[in-house]
Amino acid sequence: MKRRDIVGASAAGALLASVPAWSQAQAFPKPGATLKYIVPFAPGGLTDMMARTVAQKLSEAWKVSVIVENKAGGNAQIGAEQVAKSAPDGSSLLAITLTHAANVALFPNAAYSFTKDLRPVALLAGSPMLVVVPTGSPIKDFRDLIAVAKTKQLNTGSSGNGTPPHLTMALFNDLNKTQMTHVPYKGGAPSMTDLIGGQLDVIFSNFPESMAHVKGGKLRALAICSLSRHPMVPDVPTAMESGMPGLFVENWTGAMIQAKTPDAIVDRYSREMIKAMFSADVEERARLQGFRVTRKGADEFAVFLKSEIDRWSRIIRMAKITAT
Repeated sequence: MKRRDIVGASAAGALLASVPAWSQAQAFPKPGATLKYIVPFAPGGLTDMMARTVAQKLSEAWKVSVIVENKAGGNAQIGAEQVAKSAPDGSSLLAITLTHAANVALFPNAAYSFTKDLRPVALLAGSPMLVVVPTGSPIKDFRDLIAVAKTKQLNTGSSGNGTPPHLTMALFNDLNKTQMTHVPYKGGAPSMTDLIGGQLDVIFSNFPESMAHVKGGKLRALAICSLSRHPMVPDVPTAMESGMPGLFVENWTGAMIQAKTPDAIVDRYSREMIKAMFSADVEERARLQGFRVTRKGADEFAVFLKSEIDRWSRIIRMAKITAT
């Protein structure tokens, strides 16, 4: 066979090989299909809100039903396992957060492999952590907190072991060479109640859990753990501005899918979800809930996710954090 014939045959083979993938993407989802968006948390939270917003956009774009199912429990492991063990046909999507990146170190013997049984689809948005104290606290600003924590044993609460508030506190301790006393609660609301009541000194809180109390005058925000100030609290400086540049923590949310799902289907999901995040109504809804829209596709999200897993695995080992 002549060289030009070999080249021609190779080109033709490559073209034919791409046809199934292209056809698969065009055929997905099938008319009348019902897709599941699994949220491994209780209804009403930020992850749930974002998932329902994106699910609605997917439904409108594809003219199919995208149903959000809440599968809370097991530190977000139950819902994640369901999708990890689902059919690799694109019918099930999983909402994830920083919690899942931490779970890799917290649950090394889980019934599924987060890094092998699931693959990234899109990173959607992030919500920065807010450092708050009671309004009557003698700690007046973040630099004051840094100093006081070195001379006094402070109590801090969280929504449970290994949750973003706990991890943020552990990162603060690592950076400041201090050792706050951690008090885990069954949820963010009861920890806020005890903080307001003076039973706790400080909380590195999820933004929406403390924002209403800051606005209502019951809590004082010392710093926000983001790269820039937040428009909802423009007078609150970043941790970087206040002397701790390494305290950057956002409780982000994104989507993953069963690992063996064809690339064409993952790409279609990724493109449509990113498109949804560019919608003005979605961005405004996210902003009002304290989110910053992020918009990273599958490849960028994969790089980000690995960095988060590595980062929090180190902190968890350093602080000797366990799931219970």
